[in-house]
Amino acid sequence: MSIDNRGTRVPRGRDFRKSIYRQIGLLAADDQAKAAKKIVATYSFIDEKRIGIWGWSGGGQMSLHCMFRHSDIYKSSIAVAFVSQQTLYDNIYQERYMGLPNDNAEGYREGSPLTHAHKLQGNLMIIHGTGDDNVHYQNFEMLVNELIKNNKLFTMLSYPMRDHGIWQGENTTLHMRRSMEKFWKDNL
Repeated sequence: MSIDNRGTRVPRGRDFRKSIYRQIGLLAADDQAKAAKKIVATYSFIDEKRIGIWGWSGGGQMSLHCMFRHSDIYKSSIAVAFVSQQTLYDNIYQERYMGLPNDNAEGYREGSPLTHAHKLQGNLMIIHGTGDDNVHYQNFEMLVNELIKNNKLFTMLSYPMRDHGIWQGENTTLHMRRSMEKFWKDNL
């Protein structure tokens, strides 16, 4: 399923879109978690022990937040080309929605999945291209180091010299999608 959380660019009005100002990553993940709980309560055929989430870029950041902050719901997650530390992302985007880091230190800290990585439970796969010129590979390395520091087990894939789309090179897309499929089958 795909859920439109607050902040999504959909025709639901200015307040719906602007509610995430100065708190990127937080309300959206909370909305996804609330929706997942409602879906489980609504449909008896849903196995609540096998709920996963995945996303790419900002969606990858949200998947990390869901996995780290809502582990009671999500058992497995894949995050691709994600932002782990908000101060490392494009300042034109971040400052437009978050304000300046000095004026919103708590928002930047709490909105960074890196802050919550120590809470990981369940199965996590992270994927990044080493040549990503949008969400720099440093985000991946910092999260890997934080997970290792906190003795959290996870699966990781690095694609050498691939950019944010992770498509360059023969067989890259197929390899990545098959790896994702295997992760889901093994963990859900």
